[in-house]
Amino acid sequence: MRSVAPETTAQLDDCLVWLRQRLGDHWIMGAPLGLGKPNHLVNAIYRYACADPSLKLEIFTALSLNPPKPASGLKQRFLQPFMQRQFGDYPRLEYLADLDRKAVPGNISINEFYFRSGTRLRDAHAQRHYLSSNYTHVARDMAARGVNLLVQMVATDAGRPDHLSLSCNPDVSLELLRRVPRQSLAYVVQVNEDLPYMGGDAEIRRDETDLVLLDQPQRLFAVPRMPVAGADQMIGLHVSQLIADGGTLQLGIGSLGDAVSYFTCLRHENNAAYQQLLRDVNADQRVSPNLREAIGGTRPFERGLYAASEMFMEGFLHLYQAGVLKRKVYDDAALQHLLNQGVLGENLASDSLEVLWQQGWLPRHLNTADVRRMTRLGVLQPGVECDQNLIRLADGSHIENDLTQAVNRHQLAQHALGKCLQGGALMHAAFFLGSQWMYDTLNGMSQQQRDLFQMTGVERVNQLYHGEAMDRAQRPHGRFINTTMKLTLLGAAASDQLEHGQVVSGVGGQYNFVAMAHALDQARSILMLRSHRLSGGRAVSNIVWQFPHATIPRHLRDLVVTEYGVADLRSASDEEVIQRVLCITDSRWQESLRQQAVHHGKLHPAWEVPPAFRNNSPQWVEQSLQAGYLSGAVSDFPFGSDFTPEELQLTQALRYLASHGLTHFSRAGLVLAALGRRGRYAGKWQPALDRMGLLKPRTLRERLDRRLICLGLHSTQAASAGKKH
Repeated sequence: MRSVAPETTAQLDDCLVWLRQRLGDHWIMGAPLGLGKPNHLVNAIYRYACADPSLKLEIFTALSLNPPKPASGLKQRFLQPFMQRQFGDYPRLEYLADLDRKAVPGNISINEFYFRSGTRLRDAHAQRHYLSSNYTHVARDMAARGVNLLVQMVATDAGRPDHLSLSCNPDVSLELLRRVPRQSLAYVVQVNEDLPYMGGDAEIRRDETDLVLLDQPQRLFAVPRMPVAGADQMIGLHVSQLIADGGTLQLGIGSLGDAVSYFTCLRHENNAAYQQLLRDVNADQRVSPNLREAIGGTRPFERGLYAASEMFMEGFLHLYQAGVLKRKVYDDAALQHLLNQGVLGENLASDSLEVLWQQGWLPRHLNTADVRRMTRLGVLQPGVECDQNLIRLADGSHIENDLTQAVNRHQLAQHALGKCLQGGALMHAAFFLGSQWMYDTLNGMSQQQRDLFQMTGVERVNQLYHGEAMDRAQRPHGRFINTTMKLTLLGAAASDQLEHGQVVSGVGGQYNFVAMAHALDQARSILMLRSHRLSGGRAVSNIVWQFPHATIPRHLRDLVVTEYGVADLRSASDEEVIQRVLCITDSRWQESLRQQAVHHGKLHPAWEVPPAFRNNSPQWVEQSLQAGYLSGAVSDFPFGSDFTPEELQLTQALRYLASHGLTHFSRAGLVLAALGRRGRYAGKWQPALDRMGLLKPRTLRERLDRRLICLGLHSTQAASAGKKH
């Protein structure tokens, strides 16, 4: 027999007692990805299981967020004040601390389907319990594992007392609530007054939950806005030329997503500066003009974009504010097709009803469902009713229910036609996570504005099966833009794990979006890849001959973008794929990769990398962007920074010290250089030294740290001056 929960409680202890009565000795808990975890509740449940070995607890979640813990020394001096300002009293997830300490009790398992990138490498518990799953299959897999408890952070609205909003995370919860019988699932939510109230699919009735926890304040996890490196700037600039006006956009988090958003905004808001930047970097050489003309463009957006993205990241708000994200879609496939074709406009004219009749959208005779649909879409004003014979208008008049007669259509248009379409969405997304600016901006919107950003289930956003005809109508010219870690010379991409099986992050929705790009007409998958990385202090190519694992198999190859240009791999032969990938490879590895392709019979021995691509180097990137930095068209922080001016100086100085202190030899050289400074620049850097607590050093270590900071500040100022002059 199902136990009955109290309607609301402010006591976690009451919740735990009720859960024990309801669930017994085996709790299988689902918690949202990212922002929507109710940390106080999750921690209370975790502590409860830690204290009782007879209770088996399984946690299924993803993207568990904790503020980073500063190391010692200079990093700690820098990060400690920033962390306090950025995260305040954010409640840390206790199971993450035990994962870090390798101290998770034997009666508890923590199963994640997506890690924060790189945070769980060599973590045996996390790696063993990782659940490899497409984002769209997560609810299915959790149901198959017997989930019997769902916990979630929710938003409230005083004007909607009987409802709650799943806000940032309707992604998996909506499907899970449909898949698992309610009598088999305990649903406990924790109210957070800082969460934006998102309507539409994200809104549920309060009585759909079992327990609503109040008075558990939890600061929202705000992702700091980090600098965008030159290589990422160049990748974003290339990608911005592949986006079609009137199209559809999907984009992920991180500096690459920020770069794409920023340059897309620049293309629209300051096209003269954008065009000059394209000339500065010789864009025609790096992005084929024929490809750009066929699938993208460089002019401002007239029709604008619509977004269908599993993640609602900050860049979409900037695109909205810039006037790029402005193409609304409506949940009616036939109507959407008419909008796409320009046959009908969002603002309804006196002849709009006649246009709808001529296009076959209006039925011959209205029924109640027709009236409800047309009213929801704004085609008819509220108050229209009908029966088999008559259409009754809000003013009390009526007309014959026979729209085959022009006079009846005319009267209906004259007395009941709406002024503009209603219920349109600029975006459909499954979860959001971002900076404090993003949360403040959403909270500052009216509900009508927020309703343009429709949060919904991941099953709708990441695939076409919600209603394929409608999805196809809403998503013309889809550009599905994702990041990958490794690319083989034959076009396969590895985005989630390393060669030895260690999971870096997870599959997430990448496979779904790539497959969708091949399923939709005029859609393209765009994989962004940094051509190389630093490993153990040396540069390593991210483009390789082969790799033992593929997230995206090579038969789904499409567009790949590195800082050196765009490779169009769709419909290309193996030799063509190799040639095009080599052209966007860092020149330090082009020849060795070329030889491997020749050795394996995949490339003609006489083929060579064209001269235009033999200078692919970090220096080329820096030189090409130099004029853009000088003019202000390129910025390290395109959407602003959470750092103070002194902290911005210090981040560059600390990066310099870290990059020049990777070996014992170079570290010793840094120390000697710092000692040689004798504080000559200390006066100049007083605000930065004060921020680090090194204005008046007391110990020998503090005096050395002070000189190291001065060295870093002096060196990075010189480098910055060189970049901008």
